[in-house]
Amino acid sequence: MRFRLLVLLMVVTAVTLAACGGSSAEEPQLITETVALEVTKAVTTEDTAVTSPTPSSPHSLTSSLPLVDPLTVSGDIVTAGSSTVFPLSERMAERFTQEGYTDNITVDSIGSGAGFERFCVAGETDIANASRPIKDSEVESCRSLGREPIEFRVGTDALAVTVNPNNDFVDSLTLEELALAFSTAQTWADVRDGWPAEPIIRFSPGTDSGTFDYFVEEVFDKDEEPLLSAANLQLSEDDNVLVQGVEGDEYAIGYFGYAYYSENAGKLKVVPIAGVEPNKASVDNGSYPLARPLYIYSAPNILTEKPQVAAFINFYLTYVNEEISDVGYFPSSEDNLTQSIKNWLEAMAE
Repeated sequence: MRFRLLVLLMVVTAVTLAACGGSSAEEPQLITETVALEVTKAVTTEDTAVTSPTPSSPHSLTSSLPLVDPLTVSGDIVTAGSSTVFPLSERMAERFTQEGYTDNITVDSIGSGAGFERFCVAGETDIANASRPIKDSEVESCRSLGREPIEFRVGTDALAVTVNPNNDFVDSLTLEELALAFSTAQTWADVRDGWPAEPIIRFSPGTDSGTFDYFVEEVFDKDEEPLLSAANLQLSEDDNVLVQGVEGDEYAIGYFGYAYYSENAGKLKVVPIAGVEPNKASVDNGSYPLARPLYIYSAPNILTEKPQVAAFINFYLTYVNEEISDVGYFPSSEDNLTQSIKNWLEAMAE
């Protein structure tokens, strides 16, 4: 009861601050691999309240959240979804475990669409990871299970378009050339005069991926047919397969989350889009045309019925900006992180 009253007071404070300071909302702009982090239970407690201090100090933006001590948290947690969000959620799960959580936390990389299916249709997961916003049809599916999805913005990705490091002719692509390279162009000479008449080998995330959805929306105006009809196209839900494909062919091109490029920078060559390289500066100033939000989703009834899930999401929001750059993505703006914190507080007060 004491914790619930504390949360209610924090919600009132957060809403008051939002009313005074205003907020800016951004329009949402997104393999099969399963990784489970399982730790033998060493500490058992019925109290999973998030009131004890952690070994780390949270960022000032997250000071309105009650502090989480992972040592006091018990109960398993299951997350699944975006391969792009996967390395970030995996990192946060590892840190949660390192700081004392002793039960099982599972992070599955299956694509945003499949993640929403497990969350909204099968009802098998506590958290859905997504590199695109939830669709109206998925919201309805969730509601049919008694789940009202809550969105938490956890970072920003600069979608990386990459070629083989031995490719010495692609120095930049316009969005129009990028569309050609992933559709009707048979050779690189069809993309730009003077480039070699060598067949283009294409690597793309699969259709269950939020990255695929985002790429189709931004590059093909939501029409997936030109991409799916392209010659020499390999689709995979596993981004590591795409990395290996581009690495293995001099005339290959692929796209995936920036973290996968960052991890393999010595094996790939990133391509500026419209003359802009993907990096923190271009993401922050909005000049990189393929930057997009990263999300996790849960529901109020899950947070109240499973305090361990509430504690983990609280911990995630508290420390994500300390981890995200090392993973290979970019922090959310202060407004977006504040909104995610407000969403958590409001969900806990229901």
